[in-house]
Amino acid sequence: MQEDFLHYIWKYKKIETLKLQTTNGEGISIAHVGSHNLNSGPDFFNAKLSIGNQLWAGNVEIHINASDWYVHNHENDSNYDNVILHVVWEHDTDVFRKDKTVIPTLELKQYVSKEALASYEKLFSKKQTWINCENDFPLVDDFILQNWLERLYFERLERKANDIETLLQQSNNSWEEVLFKMLAKNFGLKVNGEAFLSVANSFDFSVLRKQQSKLQSLEALLFGQAGLLETDAQEVYVKELQKEYGFLKSKFNLDTVSVLPIQFFRLRPSNFPTIRLSQLASLYHINTNLFSAIIEAKTIEDIYAIFNVKASLFWETHYTFGKVSKRSVKKLTKSFIDLLIINTIIPLKFTYAKHQGKPQNDLVLDIIQQLPSEKNSIVAKFNSLKEVSTSAFQSQALLQLKNDYCNKNKCLQCAVGSSLIS
Repeated sequence: MQEDFLHYIWKYKKIETLKLQTTNGEGISIAHVGSHNLNSGPDFFNAKLSIGNQLWAGNVEIHINASDWYVHNHENDSNYDNVILHVVWEHDTDVFRKDKTVIPTLELKQYVSKEALASYEKLFSKKQTWINCENDFPLVDDFILQNWLERLYFERLERKANDIETLLQQSNNSWEEVLFKMLAKNFGLKVNGEAFLSVANSFDFSVLRKQQSKLQSLEALLFGQAGLLETDAQEVYVKELQKEYGFLKSKFNLDTVSVLPIQFFRLRPSNFPTIRLSQLASLYHINTNLFSAIIEAKTIEDIYAIFNVKASLFWETHYTFGKVSKRSVKKLTKSFIDLLIINTIIPLKFTYAKHQGKPQNDLVLDIIQQLPSEKNSIVAKFNSLKEVSTSAFQSQALLQLKNDYCNKNKCLQCAVGSSLIS
């Protein structure tokens, strides 16, 4: 038994409320269970109850055993002076106020159904499963699940919005700079994401803006700061990049002290950092006002058009400096742009609209629901239990569900777990 279960029972009134009595036999009528307090102090603030013939307004404290009141030293804490009801599973002792009067106690175990208790114990049994409700997940009502997934998706977006707000503060409220840093990280994918972000952080964004009219200068800046121009390759293109970077380094007093090492190991050639940085340079060369273009984009087709870019001509016959390869145009693929939309474009549009006081939740949903479901082990496992993810909207929500609820055993705060117990 966990106190979280008792919090859940009280918060959602999962008991026969018309028959409630204190351990002294006084009737209890609940007008308001109070506001759930997740910080220190009583568990529920500002409850409104009738106990006997007396109307009370105050706080509610919940414990497994009534004696836990003394185990936790609440009798010496003034924060608990206004507790009007002690809700417990087992009433093993009376609890007194400072004036020596007894705090009314509700013993829950006689009011919780055997079915609800059995469902709870089944959900939290110590079996080795991927998620607690693995065996029952397929039984969850589709309406409950889809509504919960929508809430989870926006919960995930809100978390990303908080991260963007932090970036915004660090960037002196420059949305263009925030966009660049987010794109840099996501162009690096999982392997080079942090390294690409360290490159973006290694120079002032104004330096990039001043080079946008000349693609080779942009490439020299990004390749040089990434440490990729430290090569003996003899191609004219490489020599020109090295010369241009030397000029930029001197002019803008650039250094690479904080830049993380760039990795090629275990990457497909199309994801090599050389190709991705050249594509990122091309994106900023073509779009001088990239942030405005993204914010003004209303359809997914508008976004695809913005990211219709390719690496520069040299990279059509190269994946690395100094080694020629079969000719191929290195365009951003639709699947890669989809990742950028999921991880950069939508969070940025959502946060900016929120910042402007003009939420665009419908536009966000319209775009994310047009993208295919992501392919990863978490989404695949959920789909093996119940075919639930058909778009990136659901796959993002499932990541939030697994990482922030299932992995943390927060089943009682989850609509799935709540429905199974009910």
